[in-house]
Amino acid sequence: MNTQIDIAMISGDGTKPRQERSDAAANRKLILATAEKLFAERGVEAVTMADIAQAAAVGKGTLYRRYVNKPQLCLALMDKQMLTFQNEVLDRLREQSIRQLPTMEQLNLFLESLVYFVDRHMPLLCEVQRAGLVSTVHEQQMPHIWQYMTTKGLLNAAVQTGELSPAIDTEYIADALLAPLRVALFRFQREVRGFSLARIVTGLQTWVDALAAL
Repeated sequence: MNTQIDIAMISGDGTKPRQERSDAAANRKLILATAEKLFAERGVEAVTMADIAQAAAVGKGTLYRRYVNKPQLCLALMDKQMLTFQNEVLDRLREQSIRQLPTMEQLNLFLESLVYFVDRHMPLLCEVQRAGLVSTVHEQQMPHIWQYMTTKGLLNAAVQTGELSPAIDTEYIADALLAPLRVALFRFQREVRGFSLARIVTGLQTWVDALAAL
């Protein structure tokens, strides 16, 4: 079995990005590293843009020319961390395909890793969503497009290998499986319902197992 999953890498208007000057690239990396450190120490909500500029020893003008507000900075951090996670996911999927792991089991493992990723980055996601920088409706918006494409790709592959019925609506099911991982509902389940990560993972995997039994 050879399961191939394509994950879209979408940037801006689809044009090739311009070459970044070396000093601008150094400032960007410094700002992001500083913000990441402060967020880890104090929490995202407690850190201001002035705090980041001071800790990075850069002028506020330099900071605001790069990121007009904290949500945009958070979005840049998420972009970097999601790219790393994407690469990790692709490596795992290739390894699992080589080991001929059933596709539905690969889907269960992907959803489990996604639950822990969303939980780890929930403060950043909440900040970005509050500012309206990420749509909660349109799948074409980062950070949901790659999650959707990977989930739908695994479902389609499971149909091809006979693990799922061809009658399964993989587009709808992909949306349904990912709906509980939208940050607003996920935060509600974690902080209001008090659901553990293990409970959320088990719930999602129960749906996957039920699909395979149809």
